[in-house]
Amino acid sequence: MRIDIISVAPDLLESPFNHSIVKRAKEKGLAEIIIHDLREYGLGNYKQIDDTQFGGGAGMVMMIEPIANCIRKLQSERVYNEIIYMTPDAKTLNQSTANTLSLKENILILTGHYKGVDQRIRDLFITKEISIGDYVLTGGELAAAVLVDAIVRLIPGVIGDEQSALTDSFQDNLLSPPVYTRPADFEGNKVPDILLSGNFPKIDDWRSEKAYERTKKIRPDLLDE
Repeated sequence: MRIDIISVAPDLLESPFNHSIVKRAKEKGLAEIIIHDLREYGLGNYKQIDDTQFGGGAGMVMMIEPIANCIRKLQSERVYNEIIYMTPDAKTLNQSTANTLSLKENILILTGHYKGVDQRIRDLFITKEISIGDYVLTGGELAAAVLVDAIVRLIPGVIGDEQSALTDSFQDNLLSPPVYTRPADFEGNKVPDILLSGNFPKIDDWRSEKAYERTKKIRPDLLDE
């Protein structure tokens, strides 16, 4: 998979993609992540990428021309399965979306800044808009990092135990059950006996029951989906 990201602040994305599972995916050649500095496509001597908004109002808007020029340049080199805009005024990212995107070959992500992008970019180029929550960040770089992490970890071969990703929270509209490791007894706080029994069918039943109980208590909305 190749993921291209258009950013006003590319340095913000260097660290998240050079550690842990995403770094491993890159080293294995399973994911290629390329960050493009939008300012390289800025207008004039000052590489302008934003301007005041028509109709007045506070805040600057990312201009259409630099973004369009960047997207068209990248489109001339490959076909993108999705061109995604990270923005708070969109549907919230969920596991189903991450699962679907992990099957794509080429993805282009545009990160917003200021008051957002000229609406014509969204109308002309964007195929999917994603939010990571009902709040506003300084820019879309951190949101893009969240999306990329959620996608890349699902690519076959990235995680050593692929079954692990399939049992994460939300994969079956349930939160994950409680998990334990050694020691079995910590200051009188013991691991449930069933997990030490070796009876794996009963362990699976226990985990399913606890996952349902946890979901009903914390995220009952998931049970209605």
